[in-house]
Amino acid sequence: MSSKRVFPAPLGGSVKIPGDKSISQRVAMLASLAEGTSRVIGYLNGADARSTLSAMEQMGAVAEFRDDALYITGVAGTLRPPAGPLDMGNSGTGTRLLAGLVAGAGIEVTMVGDESLSSRPMGRIRHPLELMGAHIGLSGQKGTLPMVVCGGKLKGIGYLLPMASAQVKSCILLAGLYAEGKTTVVEPRPTRDHTEKLFQALDIPIEIDGLEISIHGFGSRGPRFKARDFVVPGDFSSAAFWIVAAAVRPGAELVLEGVGLNPRRTALLDVLRRMGASIEIVVTEAAGDPWGTVTVRGAPLHGTVIEGDEIPNLIDELPILAVAGALASGRTEIRDAAELRVKESDRIAEMVGNLRLFGVEVEELEDGMVVGGPAALETPERALDSRGDHRIAMSMAILNTFGSGPVTIQNTGCVDTSYPDFWKHMAALGGKVEG
Repeated sequence: MSSKRVFPAPLGGSVKIPGDKSISQRVAMLASLAEGTSRVIGYLNGADARSTLSAMEQMGAVAEFRDDALYITGVAGTLRPPAGPLDMGNSGTGTRLLAGLVAGAGIEVTMVGDESLSSRPMGRIRHPLELMGAHIGLSGQKGTLPMVVCGGKLKGIGYLLPMASAQVKSCILLAGLYAEGKTTVVEPRPTRDHTEKLFQALDIPIEIDGLEISIHGFGSRGPRFKARDFVVPGDFSSAAFWIVAAAVRPGAELVLEGVGLNPRRTALLDVLRRMGASIEIVVTEAAGDPWGTVTVRGAPLHGTVIEGDEIPNLIDELPILAVAGALASGRTEIRDAAELRVKESDRIAEMVGNLRLFGVEVEELEDGMVVGGPAALETPERALDSRGDHRIAMSMAILNTFGSGPVTIQNTGCVDTSYPDFWKHMAALGGKVEG
């Protein structure tokens, strides 16, 4: 069991954020479908992105890391059946998106994952894919992995998402590449649009009209597009931990370089500014997924209400926002976030439990929590357990930089799924970590 001992410490300085996990996974899939060899700069070599890349290699793509880049030679639209099950590790994004891709490709694939991934529901993608003509077999309890995907000869559909989900939207659009006719997805709220931006970059015909996204399928022969160079910006969700660490510490200053600044990913900045934070951004590259530099200067923060339309665009940042709420003055309310209960862990229950170990006043809600601050943090008497959830582990590590004594966090190997350099960067920014 991996563990880290984290000590109280001020954090400041500058750091370059590693590549965006979600974009890396999408690039791996689309570059693997292309004709020719794509060069990818900034691909995140973390466990989740590696499992997605490995799955594409099992279906015919060739991938090689060299000269600080990833080179992917694609299959020109024709995936081959893998020799065995695709092990998706801990990646919910990779699993749901890849299910759409193979459903369209007309091959049969079995997808498996680790204990955490095997507990997460897959029914939300099963319904639209079966409406398109695929067969999705879920053998786990409550509609979970292992999953068998058997598709081909799909028909385009019009689908109103019952809940805002970039993963389900992207799953349907990827399946739509192989469908006959037009596939349209209608969102109840705007969600991450990395898939749409990559389609546009590859000249894949896509129509975007507000919350309605449509694609004209290539049919069972599959999409035809040329390989190209890709640049993966830094992962905003990884930057979020340092942004909060500096924002709630008056007098601190932190510069984060190469951060992805897609407006559908940066709702955290709006919330923190609403709480009183001083944050400046400078956009370096605006084409495709924009990226640039984020400068944060610490200030006293006050509580706020986080709910409604902004939730889908900061769902991954809610654990670290709960930490901000514990250190701000007044009440911070997180609502309309029931999806947190079906992530790598039940993030509502785990955050509430861990915050209470630090002496934070927190009320658990069915769809969120209410956090009271500023808390006079206590040092937990026992080790914390991340439950194999990378965002819980990193959130608790950031919280204890404000603590009064060292704390041990167990099951920290999960951090490698999204941010392998997290502990190294914490040390570079002035933190002290053992283990």
